[in-house]
Amino acid sequence: MQSPEGTKRIWIDLDNSPHVPFFIPIIDELEKRGYSIFLTARDAYQVVELLDLYHLSCKKIGRHYGKSKTMKVMGTCYRALQLLRAARKEGLALAISHGSRSQLIASAVLRIPSVVIFDYEYAKSLKAVRPTWTMMPEMIYPDSDARHNERALKYPGLKEDVYVPRFRPDPAIRARLGVSDQELMITVRPPASEAHYHNPKSDDLFHAAIDFLGQKAGVRSVLLPRNERQEVSIRNEWPELIKSGKVIIPDHVVDGLNLLWFSDLAISGGGTMNREAAALGVPVYSIFRGSIGGVDRYLSDSGRLVMIEKVEDLSSKINLRRWERPETPARTQTNTLSVIVENVVSILEKKRPPLLRGT
Repeated sequence: MQSPEGTKRIWIDLDNSPHVPFFIPIIDELEKRGYSIFLTARDAYQVVELLDLYHLSCKKIGRHYGKSKTMKVMGTCYRALQLLRAARKEGLALAISHGSRSQLIASAVLRIPSVVIFDYEYAKSLKAVRPTWTMMPEMIYPDSDARHNERALKYPGLKEDVYVPRFRPDPAIRARLGVSDQELMITVRPPASEAHYHNPKSDDLFHAAIDFLGQKAGVRSVLLPRNERQEVSIRNEWPELIKSGKVIIPDHVVDGLNLLWFSDLAISGGGTMNREAAALGVPVYSIFRGSIGGVDRYLSDSGRLVMIEKVEDLSSKINLRRWERPETPARTQTNTLSVIVENVVSILEKKRPPLLRGT
């Protein structure tokens, strides 16, 4: 469907669950400025369930194709073809994603200018196809000109600072999960075992963390598997802990920010949940053992994230105590959203973006 005459239409593709809350405020701000949005999403990693949770409609295209590198490449190309067919008659002025390879391929074929946002510099990019623009947090490559050019943009803070300011706590979550106020509630996110940057050492730490927490009285772990395969594996590994309620796997999609806010700490093998906890001020421990990116180094150096590097760190570094949460979440950055939106608008209106490298 074409946009009304004079209205520029922006294509946003969501291919992983963290992209849903991230793009909602961006979509709202762009629509307030009169832009039209064409939204597509991949049916993977609970993306569709989150879209339903947030009452967001979109065109659902493609799925996840497993851990095999061959299948990943084939799946990326096949989804790119599906996206191309869906987008070619939409009259699109700009394509935006947080690292969607399929959208990047499709937009290049259709000759639609593209913006790829990222916050982890070690994620593999396509060598044959490059985005027109990139956008990243300021703490990535802070002193390097080699990775920057006139089309590399920066924004302040974390990507999570885009949507955390909109968060409104709902204390009923603990009761819905069956966790009393007297118990410690720990949010646990397993490593992304199917990601290309996955390090098996993260799996070792995850297993040790579940065993460690399972031995502690008055501690309940709320575990958020990334997909059905991972959930089946976890249920087979710790049936007694799950049966006893020491480990809780929710039977429905939960608001990740709300779960973190009412937890006493978080342990995660993935970047987004670590950063969400840090953005909220929740004590958080990372069991991610892949290449450590600039954002995590920044959070670790500033004391907002604790790195768990070996099994012994679980007992020596993790502080199992009640988190005295403030009345409202901390607001570390207030202009992250506005800078990202201004960068996008500047591209659309052919103005010099405010955070262009070298200004």
